Amino acid sequence: MWEKAGICSYPLRESQGFIRAFAKATDATFNNMSAAEYIWNTLALLVQNLLGFGIYLYLLTHVDPVIIIATLIAAVASYLVGSRLNGWGYRHRQQEADIKNHFFYFRDKSRDRRLAKDVRIFGIGQWLEELLDKSMGMLQDFYMRRERVYLLADVADIALSFLRNGIAYIWLIGLTLQGNLSASEFLLYFTAASGFTAWITGIMGGVSELHKQSMELSCIRELLDYEEPFLFEEGRALAPEPGEQYVIELRDVTFRYPGAKRDIFSHLNLTLHPGEKLAVVGANGAGKTTLIRLICGFYDPDEGEVLLNGVNIKEYNRRDYYRLFAAVFQDFSLMAGEIGENVASSDQDVDMDRVRSCVEKVGLAGKVEKLPQGYHTHLVKEVYDDGIDLSGGEQQRLMMARLLYRDSPIMILDEPTAALDAIAERDIYQKYHELSQGKSSVFISHRLASTRFCDRIILLEDGKVAEEGTHQELLLQGKGYARLFEIQSKYYAQGPEEQWGLNDAEREVRGNEE
Repeated sequence: MWEKAGICSYPLRESQGFIRAFAKATDATFNNMSAAEYIWNTLALLVQNLLGFGIYLYLLTHVDPVIIIATLIAAVASYLVGSRLNGWGYRHRQQEADIKNHFFYFRDKSRDRRLAKDVRIFGIGQWLEELLDKSMGMLQDFYMRRERVYLLADVADIALSFLRNGIAYIWLIGLTLQGNLSASEFLLYFTAASGFTAWITGIMGGVSELHKQSMELSCIRELLDYEEPFLFEEGRALAPEPGEQYVIELRDVTFRYPGAKRDIFSHLNLTLHPGEKLAVVGANGAGKTTLIRLICGFYDPDEGEVLLNGVNIKEYNRRDYYRLFAAVFQDFSLMAGEIGENVASSDQDVDMDRVRSCVEKVGLAGKVEKLPQGYHTHLVKEVYDDGIDLSGGEQQRLMMARLLYRDSPIMILDEPTAALDAIAERDIYQKYHELSQGKSSVFISHRLASTRFCDRIILLEDGKVAEEGTHQELLLQGKGYARLFEIQSKYYAQGPEEQWGLNDAEREVRGNEE
């Protein structure tokens, strides 16, 4: 199940259907009483009940068949009532899963160390506690309703058992008084009648439990066989070749997120040429990150095509297609492992010389080599006692090293220097410009000054490419890009008084204070 979650197509990881399927499958494997493991116990108990049923049926054939019939009727009635009532929890399993998802979400957030600073600074601990209490209350209410139903099932079972035993007891007493049974035979057959019912109930309960467990196992199978929108092993093989030229084209692309009310892109056309450095800018929500996801093949467009050297990427093994890219995303992943392993994205066959070279190129070697364990230092304190935490800027440099280690023909950088200071940012851009020679790259940044080294800049607006050109060409056009650049640059060009909009009186007061 975890392997499926780790290698399935990107849209599945975001779809509510897949998330719910994973929650139901998790319930079926939650502990050793869950279907995936306990089904073997159910089968063994079913065989045991069948053997007991056969033995007791043989004993009761020597008595009046009325007892067998009465016992069968009472046992079947008890099973049907109990099965209906005890099945309440299974019929409401989706409701339980939704409530549990809420509870586990707030529980995990309340103990997430990454949120600890916000919780304390903004005083949201009480709010988080209230949300956790509410979700726990909803879960308790659900379990109380379920247990009331189960209690009713137990009462019905007791009543029907009393009726069954009463009929058998009265009937056997009558036979004994008539001299047809001895006292010892009375005891034997009365015990057999009670046991016969238990075996019948056990068989029917076992069949019911087996059916329930098969349904739970089908939830696991549903998850593992969840339909993939992409081709993987069935697609055309694709292997990056050194020196190979790759052209990625978005042709007449229209895309909308599931459930959204408007298109992110409408009939978008864009080509990334071999060796080209393309910068993508635009306001928040313009679709910059979505464009990256389409180029990387995380999504397929609703209309139009994404082409690799003229071939629709839908035809390729999508995992092979991913190998063409190395990326630094806004939300990146640091694994609990050594620094060298994080750069190599693996703990097998790590080329440490290459790791050192990549870390040095991004300006992080000084930090790493001062650590007691150097490149073998563990990251993530939650896992390792000797683990360390890197700063935000150091983490981004580490991700840049990971990008260089992969050495793919196409680089993707989505706000790669957001946590760096201005000097470190300039240094990274200079190094990146040198290291990306001969490679295609797509660069997203809100700082327009950082796009100067790119061969081409596009401005996204209203789901289309509104402007296109070099930095100087777009400034000369005097349109949207130039206005954005002017807004940003004035905060660097103006003095502090002009920057913060102080009026004459405020400047005079400030001058007197100085």
